[in-house]
Amino acid sequence: MTEEKLKSLLIAFGSIFMIIFCLSPFVYMIVTSFAKQPDFLAAQTNFQFTFSNYYSVLTTKTLHFVEYLRNSLIVSAVSALLCVVIASLAAYAITRLSFKAAAVILLFTLATSMFPQISLVSYLFKFMTALGWINTYFALIFPYIAWILPLSLWILVSYFSQIPKELDKAALVDGCSYWQILYKVIFPVASPGIFSTALLAFIFAFNEFMFALVLTTDYNARTIPVGIALFQGLHGEIPWGNIMAASTITTIPVVMLTIIFQRHIIQGLTRGAVKG
Repeated sequence: MTEEKLKSLLIAFGSIFMIIFCLSPFVYMIVTSFAKQPDFLAAQTNFQFTFSNYYSVLTTKTLHFVEYLRNSLIVSAVSALLCVVIASLAAYAITRLSFKAAAVILLFTLATSMFPQISLVSYLFKFMTALGWINTYFALIFPYIAWILPLSLWILVSYFSQIPKELDKAALVDGCSYWQILYKVIFPVASPGIFSTALLAFIFAFNEFMFALVLTTDYNARTIPVGIALFQGLHGEIPWGNIMAASTITTIPVVMLTIIFQRHIIQGLTRGAVKG
């Protein structure tokens, strides 16, 4: 066997292994969501197909699944929108205005993002309690913005830095102000990067667990990751069928966004890494 064939064979086996390794939990989740008995893998239990888990999740009012999903969509969308707006303005200033503190700002932003959530959540809880924001959307939106902003800023800075400054000069010659340059020139050119950043920010906020667990108390503001984790049966048992059905429904929006817009996401992440 030649070296090229051996290399191709190893790559193929490695790819197949990674696909199976990554998809197995999702396949098990989907199969369990349609199983009447969650222990169908046991020797004495047969798999019985049913839609009852999905029906129960969507219709049982005590589970509050619809409210959890609504809260997640609202909080994630608002957080992503505000985060991208702030990060876009900051990236424009860093890449277009000449000041020595630009690198310091980027490094400081990166340093703040390295603090683990668990080290901040107790102080954040006290702060939100003092503001009276516990169990409200505001208690989640502002921490989410601060948590996602470093990633968004770094992506947009790398993207904006590849946009030629000659476009700005040409717009200034045409009589545009800096604000007009931003939303008439920079934003349209950088729209793939901005769009991919917004998608990543939405996904990050949608999947966040720690802040939502500590800063919410009931279904009025609690998001879907925490809601699913706290699912409980009538007698305290863990309803695995309902949990898997709810997880499957929750995963669909994120998976669809990733599949539909994966080209924009990859382009937005890699554009700033390649010169030219």
